Amino acid sequence: MSLQTTLTSWAPQVLSVTRCVAGLIFMAHGTQKILGFPATERMPEAFSMLWTAGVIELVCGALLVVGFLTRPAAFLASGLMAFAYWIAHAPRDVFPANNGGDAAILYCFLFLYLVFAGPGPWSLDAARKR
Repeated sequence: MSLQTTLTSWAPQVLSVTRCVAGLIFMAHGTQKILGFPATERMPEAFSMLWTAGVIELVCGALLVVGFLTRPAAFLASGLMAFAYWIAHAPRDVFPANNGGDAAILYCFLFLYLVFAGPGPWSLDAARKR
């Protein structure tokens, strides 16, 4: 078996792992904004735009970790990150390396990819289909 065949055969599982890791890291942004963990000096006011973003990060991140309602969660998360980039980062500077928006852009397109690719085989969505 060639290396390419071996790597290709593992692509669905790696999709699941990538979804999980991205969901965990995304969820951590939400736990910081909503629950104060990890500790931060910036706690947004309830129902503010930043707090609402934290709720979306927390809920969508958790859904992505377990692979439940993956496509709708990824769609909402992708939109949130596009919104975050244009509202919070782009006004600071034209270049993402200067405006701190690199992660928002990567999240936006990774989550958009998950909308089309789906959750992968290691997910609650896949288990529900079986």
